[in-house]
Amino acid sequence: MPVTLRDNNVKKLAEQPFDVLIVGGGINGAVSAASLAGRGVRVALIDRGDFGGGVSSNSSNLAWGGIKYLESLEFFLVNKLCKSRNRLMRAYPSTVKEIRFLTTIQRGFRFPPFFIYLGSVLYWLMGRLATRAPHYLSARRIKAAEPMIDASNATGGLEYSDCYLYDNDARFVFNFIRKSLNFGCIAANYVESLSSRREEEQWVTSVREITTGERFEIRSKLVINACGPWVDAQNRIEAQQTQYRHLFSKGVHLIVDQVTDSPRVLTFFASDGRMFFLIPMGPKTCIGTTDTQVYSPSVDVTDEDRDFLLENANALLSLDQPLTRASIIAERVSVRPLAIKEQSLESGEADWVQLSRKHVIEVDEARRHLSIFGGKLTDCLNVGDEVAAWVKRLGVTVPQAGNRWYGESGVELRNEFMLQATLMDLDKLTDPSSSEPLSERFWRRYGESAFVLLERIREDESSASLLIENAEYTRCEIELAARREMIVTLEDFMRRRSKIEQVVRREKIADAPGLREACDILFGERSEDRLSEYLNSGSK
Repeated sequence: MPVTLRDNNVKKLAEQPFDVLIVGGGINGAVSAASLAGRGVRVALIDRGDFGGGVSSNSSNLAWGGIKYLESLEFFLVNKLCKSRNRLMRAYPSTVKEIRFLTTIQRGFRFPPFFIYLGSVLYWLMGRLATRAPHYLSARRIKAAEPMIDASNATGGLEYSDCYLYDNDARFVFNFIRKSLNFGCIAANYVESLSSRREEEQWVTSVREITTGERFEIRSKLVINACGPWVDAQNRIEAQQTQYRHLFSKGVHLIVDQVTDSPRVLTFFASDGRMFFLIPMGPKTCIGTTDTQVYSPSVDVTDEDRDFLLENANALLSLDQPLTRASIIAERVSVRPLAIKEQSLESGEADWVQLSRKHVIEVDEARRHLSIFGGKLTDCLNVGDEVAAWVKRLGVTVPQAGNRWYGESGVELRNEFMLQATLMDLDKLTDPSSSEPLSERFWRRYGESAFVLLERIREDESSASLLIENAEYTRCEIELAARREMIVTLEDFMRRRSKIEQVVRREKIADAPGLREACDILFGERSEDRLSEYLNSGSK
């Protein structure tokens, strides 16, 4: 078996000291790694599972400015999130795209429709007019715009804009990991932190390589705990005392066959008064979300969750056939980690329903330790910048402090790619069932690395073919993923590097003629084991 990028990185983790060790490869850890490595800091990143394997692969796939926080009068937070959303739109024009939200207000709701519309106007102004303006809609106009909505009990509504991730959230997270690798970060998934201690003004972290059981130590000047909802547990491992901790709210999404071909996000207020979405996902629709207080970051989808979402969707839509549990293609579940001061919990002042997803970076300057609480995809670039500022303040040399560490490659490079793609008639090879040209998809997913795909297709045009029907992943993309994306299990590829598992039913994946070939490309001599492991896992 040839030595892989991940094998090399695991070896390097034990062999060399680092300025910073980041524990956790979700969105907070990924942007921290990209921000620091892009500024010349020697960075190591580990995750006990796959990159983006928790909260960061189970979101609503939205990058939004937090319109719901207007109700709790958190204007500063909304202003900050709107600025962050606009920054993402500018930096990732192929990935973070504007989308219209059509919101329906039912009779008896706590606010009249026009009042909510005025809130959307304020939201648009706070968003610096970066999106299309909102519009007030009568119940009749709602029905005309979207016949699938049952407007019989509606008093009105509105249409406004926010953003969504064109691919999936985990792919967005991994691209920050990939960016950090390009800058020299040594990252490895499936490496678990077991304990940490301070020794001669540095951290010594004992870790275990999960696939082999090998144990070794990583030395660093500074440690960043970016474990998402597991931050509190990791701090206990590191004997780290903090003022903040997490409360948890469980969110569930169900993916079903396309309910409507509307390009909008359909927004309602569910029977419990909270926001409820139907989000376009290519040929599918994502329905969510729930909001249930739980006491552990380890959660599952229950029948109660499924029924709540299906019943609300059936009640709010005019469907020829009601949605049932059999309609579910895939499920997404995780917790929202909500940052709160321990003092507020002890005094009984905490109201988890009112807590926002704002992030908090708590710093122990004496021990050179950072803990990142809360956070969301929209605000990720701010997290990266703030972490870099703290690392510098704590005495770590930052050689390239002004370097731009995020964003798509420049317009000139994109134009060069599109010219080459046009000259070789790449888009004629696009799968007819896809709504997006192959050239656009390649660029959005891989940036400048997409040139490698063009070269491969010039060598062998069949490498542009799909291995799994309706998956929108070509053979040459899977070859690229095998070399560059540290895929350890088939689920890493099927659910996180791609969204195949979330738009294709599991039984169709299992029966796909190209699945075995995909495994051969990804795992070589280990392919049979990995395929058997995946097919026997039985997860949705």
